[in-house]
Amino acid sequence: MQSADRIQVMNLLKTSKGQIEGIIKMLEDDRYCVDVLRQILAVQALLKKANLKIIDQHIKHCVKQAFTDGHGEEKVDEIIELLDKYAK
Repeated sequence: MQSADRIQVMNLLKTSKGQIEGIIKMLEDDRYCVDVLRQILAVQALLKKANLKIIDQHIKHCVKQAFTDGHGEEKVDEIIELLDKYAK
């Protein structure tokens, strides 16, 4: 993964980590359920964005290189399996 993309993904994950810690604190403080749910949705959105960025980079670099090396079909099957899990 390229450096700028790696930094972006790391920032998304670090932000998610901070939000999760905040959610735990909200639960400990017995905060309003809907507020907690909103924060959980926000974390899910960040994780989804990080996941898509990693998938994007994997396809553009690893899968592309695999076709050059003659292993493209294996990588395509791997991506299809991941996308199937992602869609569930």
